[in-house]
Amino acid sequence: MDHPGPPQFAAVGDVVQLAPRDPDPQATYRWTVTEAPIASEATVGNEAVEKFVPDTPGRYRIALETPEDRHHLTVRVFPGDRRPTGDASAAGAAGRSGYSGESGYTGQSGSARGSGGESGLVSGSGSGAGAKAPDRDDGRPRVRLDAEIAGGEAVVRATPTPHPDSARAASDLDVEFLLDDRDGVTRGDVTVDGRELRIPLAAIDERVRVHGVAVGASYSVADAVSVDRLGDGEDVGVTRLNDPPAWATDATLYEIYVRGYAADDDEAETTFEALERRLDYLEELGVDTLWLTPVLQHDGAPHGYNITDFFSIADDLGDREDYEAFVDAAHDRGMRVLFDLVLNHSARDHEWFQDAYRNPDSPYRDRYEWQDSGEPGTYFDWELIANFDFASLEVRRHLLDAADTWAEVADGFRCDMAWAVPESFWKELRERLKAEDPEFLLLDETIPYIADFHEGMFDVHFDTTLYFTLRQVGRGHEPAESVLDAIEGRARSGFPDHAAFMLYLENHDETRYLVECGDDAAKAAAGALFTLPGIPMLYGGQELGQRGNRDPLAWDHAREEIRDHYDDLLALREAYPVLGSAGDLGRIDYETAGAAAPDDVVAFTRESGKAGYVVLLNFGSEPAVVGVDEAVDATDLVSGESRAAAEGLTVEDVAVFEIAD
Repeated sequence: MDHPGPPQFAAVGDVVQLAPRDPDPQATYRWTVTEAPIASEATVGNEAVEKFVPDTPGRYRIALETPEDRHHLTVRVFPGDRRPTGDASAAGAAGRSGYSGESGYTGQSGSARGSGGESGLVSGSGSGAGAKAPDRDDGRPRVRLDAEIAGGEAVVRATPTPHPDSARAASDLDVEFLLDDRDGVTRGDVTVDGRELRIPLAAIDERVRVHGVAVGASYSVADAVSVDRLGDGEDVGVTRLNDPPAWATDATLYEIYVRGYAADDDEAETTFEALERRLDYLEELGVDTLWLTPVLQHDGAPHGYNITDFFSIADDLGDREDYEAFVDAAHDRGMRVLFDLVLNHSARDHEWFQDAYRNPDSPYRDRYEWQDSGEPGTYFDWELIANFDFASLEVRRHLLDAADTWAEVADGFRCDMAWAVPESFWKELRERLKAEDPEFLLLDETIPYIADFHEGMFDVHFDTTLYFTLRQVGRGHEPAESVLDAIEGRARSGFPDHAAFMLYLENHDETRYLVECGDDAAKAAAGALFTLPGIPMLYGGQELGQRGNRDPLAWDHAREEIRDHYDDLLALREAYPVLGSAGDLGRIDYETAGAAAPDDVVAFTRESGKAGYVVLLNFGSEPAVVGVDEAVDATDLVSGESRAAAEGLTVEDVAVFEIAD
């Protein structure tokens, strides 16, 4: 395979990581810059994994010599002052959370796009590269590519969207396309008219992939479509490459802390058997996707994130057969299972590290990052882990093989500390897994979230902005209406509209929400999970009123009123899908009366087609009466009771009302 992957977009000064795919650690690889703008003096080294720093705007071609072939890659480079901006743009947010060596170029992880090919740059409605210096308050645009087959051609259309706060209209944005040189279609084969690119079907061998960005003051996250020959090659199909699996956007996730969730079961022979015995409960609860914390061999820390063997199930949980039996049992109940994939580090008890530590002659030495002190690279001063060096082909080969192994069993990966692994690796992993199973899910943990991680890497993202906002609202530090700002912040950060987000209040790393914010706020925050756009996630015990975040679940002390509240919310989400990812979020004028403080309450709408609903959330301890600028049926869809009041609608924590025709 070897080819370094799809085309990329970058800005002057960004670090672009170059890496062969499906690498042979024993092979020799060599990079050269074969085309560059006239003023460029940029070069690339001769290691198998290299970093390329473009110094001039324009189009670059980089060749990769492998033992069997020669590949080309195109990097389209914009001026440095067009580097993406936004609330969590990659250039500003990626990877500055702790120490990193050169392996992932973590500080630049999201700021440069990776590779492409001979087909190179195709511009639509202007390149944008030579325009005057942009207004930096303009914000990052977004783009969507769609394709259809018409009249013997594949027609790719780009729909650009300005930043929500931009003064530009969509017509003011430029569009640029890049063809994927792996597919053999060249610039001479296509025609471009404004935002439309046309490819004769006769020019397509097996497939052609088209990537594109919108360009304004900065350039967007790239989107991509694929046009593929089907069956005997006469039929042609089109696929949007960056859309999440349809099943995932309708999912309800549930995180299981594997060493505490069923710790009360004294009869099960293994932990996996004990967990399997809880599946009937989870089915009754109404969740359909399970995320298990790490299940691999580890150093003894109960959370399991310090891994010593990436190919073996932890002895204290069972064996692979036991794990597969659990997954099969979940599948029998219509549930999917996510495997917690930990790739950026190993435990210091790992055999590689044990041999490499304080041993410069170790064959494993270059598989880890090292500080000048002789200690391994790590994050947050964690003492039990060591960061892998992704410049090592042995590391890449090992982790790709591990991912292949567990993708055979699981339905998706929850990717731990995704920001700490280079983008070139994630892009390779995604294409590798999707080639086997297009419905395989990739969920990233990235704090803060990074819009570029939706470009050929992840399907669903932790909504860390909403998480922190809900905590601030629950503490009384921000008004309840700020949850709407958090949702709208996705577009402000540059995420395309097709990106999906996981909504959560707590997980194994965080204090329980009700402990920090109290019962009243916790009930309203739970309502937010099930009425705001996204995929709700519960952490095991959240629905029981559990107070310890990693303690064995106190099943015998479950709080009935909390469980009933979650039962109502899960039933609501099932009955009214417009409240999920499918519905549009709208602001609405409202006034608050009664004893509740106005900042404790927020009202908003969820609409799709003819269906529309008004949602009220009250984070305060007193009931609120809310007057809304919509005619609604006063029956609360959560409780089934009328909430009509003289001055509006009554809400204790969460209430949902159907908008009248």
